Amino acid sequence: MPRIGLEISRTHDLIKEALDYRSARQDMIASNIANADTPFYRPRDINFEDHLAKKANELQSKQSPKLEMAQTNAQHIPLKNESTNYKATTFFRDGHMARNDGNSVDLDVETTEMSKNSIMFNALVQANKRESMIFKSVLDASSKVN
Repeated sequence: MPRIGLEISRTHDLIKEALDYRSARQDMIASNIANADTPFYRPRDINFEDHLAKKANELQSKQSPKLEMAQTNAQHIPLKNESTNYKATTFFRDGHMARNDGNSVDLDVETTEMSKNSIMFNALVQANKRESMIFKSVLDASSKVN
C-alpha cells in the first residue's frame, strides 16, 4: 500500500512493526505447543527487542542533529555502520531437559511466554488506539473551526 505522505506520529511505524513481531512470536510459540509430542522437537523463539530498541533510538535521535565523527587521517580506523547489527533472529530455546523421546518443549514455559506475549500485544494495540484517537480528535477539532 503506498504511503500518502501523512505521518501520524514518529512511533506509528514502530508500533506496527512491534505488532508484526509479536504476532510472529505468538505463531512460533503456538507451533512449539503443537509439537509438544513430536520426537526430537526443539522449541524455537524469536528475538526482536534489540532491533526495536535500535529503531526507537533512531526515532528519538531524529529530533536533534547527530554529530558525525570526522576521520582526519587516512590511517584512522573508520567508524563502523552499526545499523546492520540488529535484526530479528530466531533461535532454539534450549536449557530444558529433554524427555526420553528427545523433545525439550516445556508446556509451562510455553504457556507463560504466550501469556506474556499476549499482554504485550494487547498493550501495543491499546497504544495504537490511543494514538489514533488523539489524531482523530485533532482532525475533529480542526473541522469545527471552519
